[in-house]
Amino acid sequence: MNERIIFLGTPAISARVLEGLVKAGMNIVGVITKEDKVRGRNNRIEESPVAMKAHELSLPLHKPHKLNKDFSFLVEKKPDLLLTFAYGQILSDEILALGTYKPLNLHASLLPKYRGAAPIQYALRNGDKETGVSLMKMVHALDAGDVYAVKKLPILPEDNYTTLSDKLSSLALELALEALPKYFRGELSPVKQEESKASFCSTIKKEEEHLSLSLSCEGFINQCRSLAYTPGGYLLRPDGEILKIFTAEKANEEVSAPIGKIVLAKKKQILLQLKDGQVALEELQRPGKEMMKAGDFNNGVHDLEGSELR
Repeated sequence: MNERIIFLGTPAISARVLEGLVKAGMNIVGVITKEDKVRGRNNRIEESPVAMKAHELSLPLHKPHKLNKDFSFLVEKKPDLLLTFAYGQILSDEILALGTYKPLNLHASLLPKYRGAAPIQYALRNGDKETGVSLMKMVHALDAGDVYAVKKLPILPEDNYTTLSDKLSSLALELALEALPKYFRGELSPVKQEESKASFCSTIKKEEEHLSLSLSCEGFINQCRSLAYTPGGYLLRPDGEILKIFTAEKANEEVSAPIGKIVLAKKKQILLQLKDGQVALEELQRPGKEMMKAGDFNNGVHDLEGSELR
């Protein structure tokens, strides 16, 4: 295919798709991603995963603060198609009109469900059994355009944010490689989204990383899954120390202690009391330490049993 494609994306899930498109022979003439961020105590400047991948692939790169006010790069590249996947900005009508073809967006949900920035986290948090990727027309509204193609994927009980992101990245690439040639040939028919079924998911805020002890066992486990392994959900120990919990499983339905109490921390088991039973905390991390399995954690921490987390 000779159509000139500008790819817009930011996180790792997008970088993997960009690499796959290039390897498959797609004519990517430029890449747009979010500007560099200052991170950590040392104020280190860090590029997005898509920026780093663009460098690796020797692709022209643009990192505007606000693309809607700084898009000469786009004009100069004369694209046939703008293709976005988790870029993070809503594009103006002026930008959307630049390509030969109507611009497209890959979105990691079965639209109109979970429009917005965190569809993968919401699907896990809500205990969904299925998700997927939608290829939709970009419009000047949040993930509201007509849908051209969809691929579905089961969510397995062992899936978390990391594993599901990897699967959806592969699925998005598969969908793009199958659908784009058909789109350029005019063989795909757009389907309008049902607005009455639309739901929205905003960016996960820092305070939402604090795991909720008011949830059922199932809800607590799903919240852990939605945050693992990045950034990781946490509870606080009595002294205020953060205890990250990446993996939890239902242990039993016993209610014999106050909610939040560690009723057992021996050998390979750490049991946390919740309102409808107890969950086994299986992968944990203290500040400055590596993630550990429960047994290894118990070998190094001897005052967890009997304490109440909050």
